[in-house]
Amino acid sequence: MSGPAPSQLQPTTPPTTDRPAPPEERRRRLSRPVAFASLAVVFVLFMAASSAPSPLYVVYQQEWHFSATTLTTVFAVYVLGMIGALLVLGALSDHLGRRPVLLAAITLEAVSMVLFLTAGNVGLLLTARFIQGIATGAAMTTIGAALSDLNPAHAPHRAGLVTGTAPTFGLGLGSLGCGLLIEYGPHPTRLVYVLLLVALVVAGALLSALPETSLRRPGAARSLQPRLRIAPHLRADLLSLVPILIASWALGGLYLSLGPSVAVGLFGLSSHVVGGLVVTLLTGPAFLTALALRGWPVGRTLAVSATLLLVGTAVALTGVEEHSLASAAAGTAIAGVGFGGSALASFGTLARIARPAERSELLSVAFVISYLAFSIPAVIAGIAATHAGLKDTFVTYAATVAALCALALLAQRLRATRTPAPAGVPQA
Repeated sequence: MSGPAPSQLQPTTPPTTDRPAPPEERRRRLSRPVAFASLAVVFVLFMAASSAPSPLYVVYQQEWHFSATTLTTVFAVYVLGMIGALLVLGALSDHLGRRPVLLAAITLEAVSMVLFLTAGNVGLLLTARFIQGIATGAAMTTIGAALSDLNPAHAPHRAGLVTGTAPTFGLGLGSLGCGLLIEYGPHPTRLVYVLLLVALVVAGALLSALPETSLRRPGAARSLQPRLRIAPHLRADLLSLVPILIASWALGGLYLSLGPSVAVGLFGLSSHVVGGLVVTLLTGPAFLTALALRGWPVGRTLAVSATLLLVGTAVALTGVEEHSLASAAAGTAIAGVGFGGSALASFGTLARIARPAERSELLSVAFVISYLAFSIPAVIAGIAATHAGLKDTFVTYAATVAALCALALLAQRLRATRTPAPAGVPQA
């Protein structure tokens, strides 16, 4: 691999807008620190909204009597919309600016919440999830790029830390929060969407005052052509991260699609809080780990993360095989530690190494890889669960993820052998 190691690269100076804003407009804009914090919160909000339906899948399945195949199709259509948005809209904010793209994404997300509120059948549920996927895909790369633009000079790794931790924190928060609302609140299939809709309105008002950080430049229409383009100097770094991205997000897809069903069908845990907790047991440790390991070198973090993903998946698999809830829970938490470390090292690295005009496109490619791994195996698992049973499907899926973790370890070993990184250089 040519060029400096990812951990040595710092964010470039954020671009300014193409013309100074009038004094009255500048007064209405958020300060850079407040804008950065607001973007982090909105990132978490989008991720929480994306995982909120997970505990509800079991409720919908019981009310509308559909199979595990349909369940994972509902899960996957969200990812289909997201990947479509990443391919088509991934570079749009590099041309139009961050703020207009983010406001459009929030508006579309609010539309999906209204559809969830009125959904009375699988068709409307599929439509809502597809629109939500488009909104989330448009928001994710734009927020990631804007965070890098606004990254404070005194904390050069902060944008990478937020980009690496917000998805896991938001996924856990949305799933557990929805589980609690289903179990203890009124209108279990409605209340969570009302609260999310209110939060989106507040977020839209907040981001309307976001300072613009990206130069307007021509080529917006041309940027809508679906493509996955990576600048040549970034390809080797991304390629070395592909195995760990696939392993970690494939495991996440299993838990977000079938995790609550496993809790009910294999362990007899009927509480909806437990259904939400299944996801949080993976994403909660992931978030805490990313915070704890933010000063570690990239190579060490990736090696430890792949190892813990492998060990945790194996322990969870053993728990399911032996019908041991304690082992399954412990394995999930251990795998969550690996999930968090891999998200920090991979997305944190990518957020730092790209130039401002390359950030949205690079993050789009990384998210496409991650969410293909997140969705396609989960859909296959849903079909398999319908025909072969939930337990056999989980065991086969977990064994495959363990093999991917071993491949990720091998990839990192080869990368370290070829391009040894300087010791002691922090990543985030």
